[in-house]
Amino acid sequence: MSAKTSATVALLLLTGLNFLNYIDRNVLFAVQPLVQKEFSLTDAQVGFLTSAFFVCYMIAAPLVAPLADRYSRKRIMAAGAFVWSAATLLTAVTHNYDELLLRHVIVGIGEATFVAISPAFLADLYPENIRGRVMGFFYLATPVGSALGYLIGGYLGNRYGWRAPFMISALPGFVLAFAVLALREPTRGASDHLADSVERGSVLGLMRNKAYWTVTLGSAMMTFAIGGLQVWMPTFLVRMRHLPLERANTIFGGMTVVSGTVATLLGGWLGDRLLRRTPAAYQLVSAVGMALAIPAVVVAIYFRGAAMYPAIFLGEFFLLLNTAPLNAALVNSVSARIRATALAVNIFTIHLLGDAFSPTLIGYISDRSNLEMGLTAMIVAVALSAAVLFYGMRFAPKIATSN
Repeated sequence: MSAKTSATVALLLLTGLNFLNYIDRNVLFAVQPLVQKEFSLTDAQVGFLTSAFFVCYMIAAPLVAPLADRYSRKRIMAAGAFVWSAATLLTAVTHNYDELLLRHVIVGIGEATFVAISPAFLADLYPENIRGRVMGFFYLATPVGSALGYLIGGYLGNRYGWRAPFMISALPGFVLAFAVLALREPTRGASDHLADSVERGSVLGLMRNKAYWTVTLGSAMMTFAIGGLQVWMPTFLVRMRHLPLERANTIFGGMTVVSGTVATLLGGWLGDRLLRRTPAAYQLVSAVGMALAIPAVVVAIYFRGAAMYPAIFLGEFFLLLNTAPLNAALVNSVSARIRATALAVNIFTIHLLGDAFSPTLIGYISDRSNLEMGLTAMIVAVALSAAVLFYGMRFAPKIATSN
């Protein structure tokens, strides 16, 4: 198998696993009203399920990822896929809130081992100047996998109970985990062309890497907003706009597929193309996307008329426009020597400041007022993200576009 074919196979396979990752996460959001009804839960308790998942997720990542800078990454990724798939099957025997919480914790640990390592693995297969498009394809899993989670969860949950979609989404994970073991392990740094430095190539230097930290903090605020939107929008449409559960998930899931697919691919393509004009292309695309998302999110939350639906669509579009360029900027901000560790620190930070607590915070505010007020916190996060990313443009490394 040629190096190009091997890289393509790895990209397709890891993208498939990433789809399952996001399907599993978002199935819960689709069936939240059913879970809430069966266990008699408050909004804060429901939000805490996702917060607990991300707390374990973000703690596990820095513990596992340093191993990936020294040992076989494909084996660690496969082990993570086995763990989260097995934990997803445990949903069949989940019959109270504590058991459901335990299931989420185990899934978080398994998924962290995959998500913290896979972008570094792909970065060793593709050079810096096309990583926007590569990450755009890989992170198609974010909108499409999330949407499938809503659609599968809404359809099966409404007909066969909320446990059914979890069990069905678990089975493909075992198959793809075995396939990952057959991948060729790329040499670390094989596709890098940027010069190494203390800031880019050492854990201590990472603390002074301004390109890395502005991307990370901007991503954290974006993650806060996306986490809140994904967890609460179906419930918002059911409770505040009085849509039936299946219709709410179908509408939001359909919007997520279309807006997210176009935005994720377009963001990666724009970032790569604008690199010919400015080394800060990835940060620029992301910052503009966040700024444009602000008015759309405002209309989506507060307007009840026909404008609400296009506003939800555009809000998701501009938020997800950032996915590929931000991840490309992240992997380019550090060298291959510490890339998995840097990604793990990024995961810890963005979830600590982002969606590890945003669902619980929104639920807490909702319990004391209403869900519209709870979702207002997203607007503040989007504005902060745009400001940080505009500032971070000055620190972007210069990338040769003729690689």
